[in-house]
Amino acid sequence: MEATTVTGQPKPATFTDNKYLITLIFVTSLFMFWGVAITMGDVLNKHFQHVLNLTKTQSAFVQFAIFGAYFVMGIPAGLFMKRFGYKNGVLLGLSLFATGAFLFVPAAAAASFTYFGIALFILGCGLSTLETVAHPFVASLGDQRTSDQRINFAQAFNALGAIIGPAIGSYFLLRNNTEGSTDLTSVKTLYIVIGSVIATIAILFSFVKVPALTDPHTVVADPEAANVDVEPGKTLFQHKHFVWAVIAQFFNVAAQGGTWAFFINYGHEKMGFSDATAGNYMVLFMGLMLAGRFVGTFLMRVIAPHTLLAIFAACNIVMCLIIAQSFGWPSFIALLMLNFFFSIMFPTIFSLGLKNLGSHTQQASSFISMGVVGGAVFPFLMGRVAEHDVAAAYYLPIICYTAIFLFGAKFYKVK
Repeated sequence: MEATTVTGQPKPATFTDNKYLITLIFVTSLFMFWGVAITMGDVLNKHFQHVLNLTKTQSAFVQFAIFGAYFVMGIPAGLFMKRFGYKNGVLLGLSLFATGAFLFVPAAAAASFTYFGIALFILGCGLSTLETVAHPFVASLGDQRTSDQRINFAQAFNALGAIIGPAIGSYFLLRNNTEGSTDLTSVKTLYIVIGSVIATIAILFSFVKVPALTDPHTVVADPEAANVDVEPGKTLFQHKHFVWAVIAQFFNVAAQGGTWAFFINYGHEKMGFSDATAGNYMVLFMGLMLAGRFVGTFLMRVIAPHTLLAIFAACNIVMCLIIAQSFGWPSFIALLMLNFFFSIMFPTIFSLGLKNLGSHTQQASSFISMGVVGGAVFPFLMGRVAEHDVAAAYYLPIICYTAIFLFGAKFYKVK
């Protein structure tokens, strides 16, 4: 039965309820912090090429360590969340995040890329836990019909973090790069600060009181408004829209990981920018993702989320074709716009995949988060091509955006 007003008209779906507001603000802030951490990895990729004398393929291990942790930690994070709740899941994620950041200190002291890999992996486990918990957490803080809007809104602050990350990284790590330098002091100092901030956030969040959320087993008056399983006899993997969401998320983060990892290389090799200048353009690159998320959240009021997802995926196929041609500024502008159209993909795939799963929601979040392992694999493939021509490497994400287009156009449907 659909909820109605006193006049008999359908009750409009609100963005959230007042009782959830404080929790929503706090959880939304977490999206920003892991945005900083992930994009800092892209700057580290380039910085380690200099100070540790790595090839592009070798430096792609930065992305492998971070995104590989998503695959390893996805299921444990979901089980922890189901057993101990959303709040404790957030605290676990923040603790691992801070621990990984602090481990940069001994890694820098030893000047060991292997030790950095271990630190990045633990940090990535923290990010994986936060993403696994935060998406269904935000989705549950209000009417399910507006969960796409809430997740895209929260992810807009992830994009803000993605702007801050390259800005900080370029200033502290790339600005003073000198040929042959092996100095890792700036890396160590930067991650001490990051670890301290995240530890402080964890302490503050421990005092936040989370209101009771909808029980997925409860019969509700309006099943469209609450995330209840409309076919409880099905196992999780019999929900085809969820399975396709996992596949789409794998290809989505694969495209993200490769595109972001070699953005600075493209600016340097194809546009003639210095590394620092290319890093500064990465701030604009992430700014367009922020703009895309706010624009996308607004457009979802008039365009179905799955339709907008398909449109943006088609646009990115065109952008990749232009980038690969090395047309100079037209290609670089297309590279910048790639992030605008990429903006809504991660949160929209996530929210569409969680629709009407009820008690399966937390487990589903784990598997969709595990799809992020695509970001561990794809930079290696793009790195192989980029060794010869970084522009040609951007043909590869077309495969990814085709899969996302199919999900948005057809396979998103809850059956």
